[in-house]
Amino acid sequence: MITAWRIVQPRYLQTAFDGLGASRYPGRWNERGIPIVYTAGSLSLAALEMLVHLPGPNILQRYQSIPVSFDEALCRQLSPTDLPPDWAGDPAPPSTRALGAQWIADVSSVVLAVPSAVVPIELIFLINPHHPDFPELTIGEGRQFHFEPRLRKTE
Repeated sequence: MITAWRIVQPRYLQTAFDGLGASRYPGRWNERGIPIVYTAGSLSLAALEMLVHLPGPNILQRYQSIPVSFDEALCRQLSPTDLPPDWAGDPAPPSTRALGAQWIADVSSVVLAVPSAVVPIELIFLINPHHPDFPELTIGEGRQFHFEPRLRKTE
């Protein structure tokens, strides 16, 4: 079994795995209009992934961490040769969004493992909330998560 983590504000706890947030605000691996759920292979990586996207220090208030577990057989992992050369670029390149859109269209797996652009030797797990195997994932209870105050960005 693999356990991945998602960190959300409490108001999004009930909708944390519907993919609609990413559908409205595309990420590295999805285009606008494509629902996808971003999770990380560890709670610390989930926190780092949040930090690089937060606009400022005042937002590091209340959060919830949610574990999601799934069988390895439900996950497809991209090999380094599958990745476009610019996959880790900032801002996220169209090539990775196209790759994620193709994965969703192919319905080849409910979970796709890709490297983190923040810590490339660690994995991000993308979840397709509309895949027929989605009910096989075990979504745990949300727990309070507090960012260490020393992580706040300085102006």
